[in-house]
Amino acid sequence: MKLSLTRRYDFAASHRLHAPQLSEEENQRIYGKCNNPYGHGHNYALEVTVTGPVDPSTGMIANLGDLDPFVEREVLAAFDHKNLNEEVAEFKAVVPTTENVCREIFRLLQNFPAARLERVRIEETSKNSFEIGVEDFA
Repeated sequence: MKLSLTRRYDFAASHRLHAPQLSEEENQRIYGKCNNPYGHGHNYALEVTVTGPVDPSTGMIANLGDLDPFVEREVLAAFDHKNLNEEVAEFKAVVPTTENVCREIFRLLQNFPAARLERVRIEETSKNSFEIGVEDFA
């Protein structure tokens, strides 16, 4: 029997949506107020879903005592209260849209040793959320 475990984490970060290969006018047209030269921030909600069999000796898919420090080390320490454009290496060359943030977090978490990473979902605002599953990650 395979079950899923979803754990929720929160982090705050700022970013500017700006593609250097586009003109200032194109960036403004595409990204609007999110292209503000000073950036803007979000309080993100991150959901991490892992799957696997239930360990008969513990009754768990994965121990939260293993998952929480892994997510803290791989994601939260790198993203929380950071300017994504300036302080996260991946986003020096990639526009830090929440779609790209979601993909990068999946990449960072895919080597969790205790269970299989199944899905990453990020809620950017009450109106916008993004998710990527193992079948989508290439």
